Amino acid sequence: MERNLAEKKLLILGANPETTQLVKYANSMGIKTLVTSNCPTDDAKRYAWKSFDVDGMDVPELISLAKRENVDGVLVGVADVLVPSYCKVCDALGFHCYATQEIVDVFSYKDVFKSTCERYGIHGIPEFYLDAEMKKSDIEKIEYPVMVKPVDSCSGKGMTVCYEENELAAAVEKALSESRKKRFIIEKYMQCEDMGMYYTFKDGVCSASCVYDRHTTDEQKGLSRVCLGGIYPSKHIKEYFERMHDNVCRMFKSIGIKNGVLMLSAFYENGEFYVYDTGFRLQGEAPHLLMNAVHGFDQREMLIRFALTGTEGDLDLSKTDDPYFHGKWAATLWFLLKKGKIDEITGFEQISKDSRVIANIQRLYRGDEVIDEWIGTEKQVMSRLYLICDNKRELAEALSEYMQKVKVIDIAGKNMLLQGFDVNNALEL
Repeated sequence: MERNLAEKKLLILGANPETTQLVKYANSMGIKTLVTSNCPTDDAKRYAWKSFDVDGMDVPELISLAKRENVDGVLVGVADVLVPSYCKVCDALGFHCYATQEIVDVFSYKDVFKSTCERYGIHGIPEFYLDAEMKKSDIEKIEYPVMVKPVDSCSGKGMTVCYEENELAAAVEKALSESRKKRFIIEKYMQCEDMGMYYTFKDGVCSASCVYDRHTTDEQKGLSRVCLGGIYPSKHIKEYFERMHDNVCRMFKSIGIKNGVLMLSAFYENGEFYVYDTGFRLQGEAPHLLMNAVHGFDQREMLIRFALTGTEGDLDLSKTDDPYFHGKWAATLWFLLKKGKIDEITGFEQISKDSRVIANIQRLYRGDEVIDEWIGTEKQVMSRLYLICDNKRELAEALSEYMQKVKVIDIAGKNMLLQGFDVNNALEL
């Protein structure tokens, strides 16, 4: 328990399963956690000191709640959509906030983020112009396949791959239905390598904590390609630092980022990086778990400390951070489920005895049902497994072992798991 933080009250916005680990960590620090979302049954509420059903988008009610409960700080959970609310509530109450309205304006909308990146030599995915009027002259210029997506969604929501013109109208309608601003974009559908770059900021210092390769499923035609796992470090890490890192750091400094954590997602094709998404908050796939085990610092603690004290602690990133993972090899392995109701899960029984496994964050259990609306989004993730090994060969063996070992069966006796990724190809063995 942290004596200087014990009994402090921290209001956390959002209560999805990914936010649960943040709540548990704050609890372990002796902090009184208050969690709020518009769904009474959200997972993180089960672990909070107090929970509320105030919508994370309802800023006036959030301010009222914070005042009523005499909280000492506010922090956003794992939800991009709530970062603007977090910023506004902190500003109104004079609390410490790692975001500013200027930063939020850049990162909240994919089109604004994309244009900002271009100013610093950071390329986005090639785009085709089309608005809600869907003029024939604009449609005729589109080269398929394309991805249609809202400008302000995350986790694959509202995204559709179109292979021909007659699929556009439905895709646009779907994107608009998931967009609060009722805006969408159409981009080239990238069928190439996928990467993630996770940055840690402390008092104006920008440090790349990890650069990794993401492997996604192409088993679900026409839908967003949900992640199947990640390999750390990326096979392209050296090229990324030579060509992209400095530009990215210049952009971050220019828009005023001084503290916090931020993820960039990018495609790699024919020697070029195409940045396509960002998240200025803890990530659902939780690279911070691997980073804590390898680097020795936990981003959750940094963010909690900042929310309550205005400082992220005494950490010196130049001495601890290493995107090359200090010679180790690590991975996340995601288990994605098809539609159905879970009857049986096996294969995780010996995890607690496996020194290679540092965590297994399970979201779905026996009796839970995967519905149509979840397919093509991260809601179909049953579990994320985190592995650290001494070399590539050992990591490949561990990944293959769990891909073969874990089984999920529905009530009809059918397999619910999607296929995993090609481990040997991913690790270039």
